[in-house]
Amino acid sequence: MRITLENLVRTYSDSSPGAGAIHAVNGVSLSIRPNSIFGIIGKSGAGKSTLVRIISLLEKPDSGTVFYDDERVDSLSGRALIERRRRIGMIFQNFNLFSSRTAAKNIAYPLEVSGVPAAEINARVKELLALVGLSDRADSPISKLSGGQKQRIAIARALANNPDVLFCDEATSALDPQTTRSILNLIREIQHKMNLTVVMVTHQMEVVRDACDFVAVLDNGLIAEQGTVEEIFMHPKTAVTRDFLLNLPSGGFSEETQAGSGLVRWSEEGGEYILRFIGKMTGEPVLSRLASKFNVEFNIRAGGIQHLHGQDIGTLITDLSGSKEELAKALDYLKEEGIVVEKNGEER
Repeated sequence: MRITLENLVRTYSDSSPGAGAIHAVNGVSLSIRPNSIFGIIGKSGAGKSTLVRIISLLEKPDSGTVFYDDERVDSLSGRALIERRRRIGMIFQNFNLFSSRTAAKNIAYPLEVSGVPAAEINARVKELLALVGLSDRADSPISKLSGGQKQRIAIARALANNPDVLFCDEATSALDPQTTRSILNLIREIQHKMNLTVVMVTHQMEVVRDACDFVAVLDNGLIAEQGTVEEIFMHPKTAVTRDFLLNLPSGGFSEETQAGSGLVRWSEEGGEYILRFIGKMTGEPVLSRLASKFNVEFNIRAGGIQHLHGQDIGTLITDLSGSKEELAKALDYLKEEGIVVEKNGEER
């Protein structure tokens, strides 16, 4: 299912003395492709939670429109809104499970509300428990489950009514890295099997890197930039995106990043240039060749490799020194080799 957002606006009143209105969402337009995992990333207060509440029909915008395929849904009300919400899956950071119900009964709840016959509920619950790898936990009280198991039950419950879109609102923020990795792998597996549109809201660029196909960066209620994950990692255009990328922690969530592939900084000084490498260039001795070809010196301040889906992107923060003429030749050489060169936040 394709989701289209057109000029969404949501403003709240601030009761603090002297404070004005808070523009949580301030003219957001997006097109979320069907059968993909789309990330919405932003820092605290960027407006991402408000935006996902609007997209998932939990809240109405002050203005603007939301389309699911060709159907406008932001204006739905009454029975039509209830029916549409039943085809939306939601996963939250704090799981939102009923402590008084077993794992199986939690999964069954949305089916019970929808009036599905008991025999069908039992069959569907069994199927979903197997899907999330918890067939042996059907009768377990929620209090006896680990955080990762609780989130798996929450995922199963979100899928109970066969939704065509799944929203994940900071779904892994409360989990340790190893559990986060397993949950992200599960979401990708489910998305592929069910041809779902998945929207992941997060403040963690590692989640975007390891799970998403596309991403929009939200800043102060506005879309700062958007594109494929590879495009954003290779050609960040805004300060907020570059800050996310430069502060990725060492290590990651995916299997291949456990040895440590975040940006490792061994000097807080200098670092005038940022070099971004893609694919096989991440393993080439580019700077050594550079120094042998031109009368320049380099001093590496930080570096790391990010493993995207099927593609590696390397980053080096470095100083380059030499005459103006030699530096110009060296920078031209780097660009000819397919390396993105940034200085003062801009591509050279």
